[in-house]
Amino acid sequence: MRLGDIPAVLATVAVSLVIIETIIAVLIMPVLLLQPDYGPWWVAVRDAFYYAASAFTNTGFTPNAEGLAPFDHNLWFLICIATAVFIGSIGFPVIFALTRWVKTRQRLSVHVKLTLAATVILFFIGWAAIYLLEFDNADTLASQEPWLAPFTAGFTSVMARSGGFSTVDIASMNDSTITVLSMLMFVGGGSASTAGGIKVTTLAILFLAAVAEAKGVQDMQVFRRRIPNDVLRLAVAVALWGATIVAVAAITLMHITGTEFKYALFDTISAFATCGLSTGLTQSLPDSGVFVLTATMWLGRVGTVTFAAAVASSYRKQLYTLPEERIIVG
Repeated sequence: MRLGDIPAVLATVAVSLVIIETIIAVLIMPVLLLQPDYGPWWVAVRDAFYYAASAFTNTGFTPNAEGLAPFDHNLWFLICIATAVFIGSIGFPVIFALTRWVKTRQRLSVHVKLTLAATVILFFIGWAAIYLLEFDNADTLASQEPWLAPFTAGFTSVMARSGGFSTVDIASMNDSTITVLSMLMFVGGGSASTAGGIKVTTLAILFLAAVAEAKGVQDMQVFRRRIPNDVLRLAVAVALWGATIVAVAAITLMHITGTEFKYALFDTISAFATCGLSTGLTQSLPDSGVFVLTATMWLGRVGTVTFAAAVASSYRKQLYTLPEERIIVG
């Protein structure tokens, strides 16, 4: 983005919040109004806007104690929620660029294309992995109707990116599935979005660097453009920063609670990515464990952005070059 685009992006943030959340609220409002014993009509209207705001901002909170349980077979409601989560997770710069493209057909930047491509690819990979790993699990997908199980797998893949809603019991999933969800949560959504994680562009840059190394070329290339090497250094720094936070927090949580590694790691990554999914560990955490996850959420949401900005702004031109000496890697 250019400096002159910032006011337009800020306007896009405000307008998209109002328009998208209102549209989602209007679409799901009939479902709540027709729900038996849901309450007075004004409660349904209020909760519709609450659900819309919670989905678009990737918060994952529900206004009703039952959560999504009353709507786990309502495809219309779940599709609307998943759509809001997806739009919120791609990032406001991407929304701004897509809006401008619709109006003026201005060329989409590499950032926009890479964010959309990586988001869609990760969604389908997660969808396939969750379904293949859980289709025979009687506690999750195997207990659902054949037409609903694939949809639930796709819905869970979207929510693992930072949405936080769930229609199945995470603790009942296989260990392999929990690992896949942990990986999806760690990546998160797009840069400058309502989602958490290290961001999809960070993973994409690391992947492009690996491809360039495998081809034996010096430059990272995508969509007929060359990615500067300083972007790779920033991506490596952000990924290592995130991995360090998760490792320290997970080890601390295991020491405090004595819980299994898979549960501590999952809930720690969920906190780091501000996702909200849980294996049930958070219900029984002592105060010290709550403080650990709170600090992890803060570092994952604010610390990662601040760290990336600090690294990006600390670049200075070096007027000399030290002698070169190679080391053995791998």
